[in-house]
Amino acid sequence: MYDGILAAIAAVGFAVISNPSRKAIYVSALLAAIGHSLRFMLVKADVEISIATFVASTSIGLLSVFFARLIRCPAEVFSFPSLLPMIPGMFAYKAIISIIKFKQTADTQKAEVFLLDFFRNGSTAIFILFALVVGVSMPILFFTKASYSVTRKY
Repeated sequence: MYDGILAAIAAVGFAVISNPSRKAIYVSALLAAIGHSLRFMLVKADVEISIATFVASTSIGLLSVFFARLIRCPAEVFSFPSLLPMIPGMFAYKAIISIIKFKQTADTQKAEVFLLDFFRNGSTAIFILFALVVGVSMPILFFTKASYSVTRKY
């Protein structure tokens, strides 16, 4: 629960950058909380993190198409800020640290461990990013008319 609340706060911060309407900011927070909580629950249920991320980002994409029609705003306005709290920063950080330690060590056994950690964390980060992009893009591409036909008036 706290995970979803913190994701909602982060999504509001990312959404405010693009200056959307208040409704779009609230929807961004709601979608981030739903998506992040869903991913958290799936990971706790022993689902692999990239698959859980794909399911969560697909749900964000589907809900964003629904809310795009409801509040007359493009789906990307609140779908992309909702995804940003799920960026795999810790895996990328661990991959970079591992490659730095690999370069600095002279012991071959430790170097093999650091190299293995680099590939494990780096590939996990790449797969999570791929799952985020594909998961949120599929609903928007499949329901193109629903997500792009109505935009808000200024």
